[in-house]
Amino acid sequence: MSVAEDFSGASVRDQVSEEEWQVRVDLAATYRLVAHYGWSDLIYTHISARVPGPEHHFLINPYGWLFDEITASSLIKVDSEGEIVDPGATNRVNPAGFTIHSAVHMAREEAGAVLHLHAADGVAVSAHKEGLLPLSQTAMLCLDHISFHDYEGVALNLDERERLVKDLGDKNMMLRRNHGTLTVWKDVAEACTYML
Repeated sequence: MSVAEDFSGASVRDQVSEEEWQVRVDLAATYRLVAHYGWSDLIYTHISARVPGPEHHFLINPYGWLFDEITASSLIKVDSEGEIVDPGATNRVNPAGFTIHSAVHMAREEAGAVLHLHAADGVAVSAHKEGLLPLSQTAMLCLDHISFHDYEGVALNLDERERLVKDLGDKNMMLRRNHGTLTVWKDVAEACTYML
């Protein structure tokens, strides 16, 4: 059975709306772009996108896959409780990824996409007491959007969600102290652009 098929042999594309399929394609392309830039930290970072519709489901990578392996069909659809809602899905999601992404998607209705990365330059900036300094035009454009969240270890404790959301507030960018970066925007294209 291919990753793109469930147990009935139907393709994922045939089982989802056109709107969801487009989000899947955009999200898979973002995973590939992050891999291309060398920002992936192998399998330990994650990107998610809200599935259009009232269910508040979101898509995230299957745990253990390299970012350059992610396809629109391999993405895992989960609900706010972490239950996989894809028919025939056999993979699991990264528990830390679920903690971080579910927090933002549940708290921010407009959060169409969330990128969390451990890229070396982002981790270095997150380790600075001052965070991002106003040393360039690009940095200056980001300063009003940045929030901070102290390091609490690997994000396996669901209690951290409340603190993460409180620290994010109405901002769209976060430096997770000594950990990495996070962006939240209406879609994956904007989230990726602001991560750049």
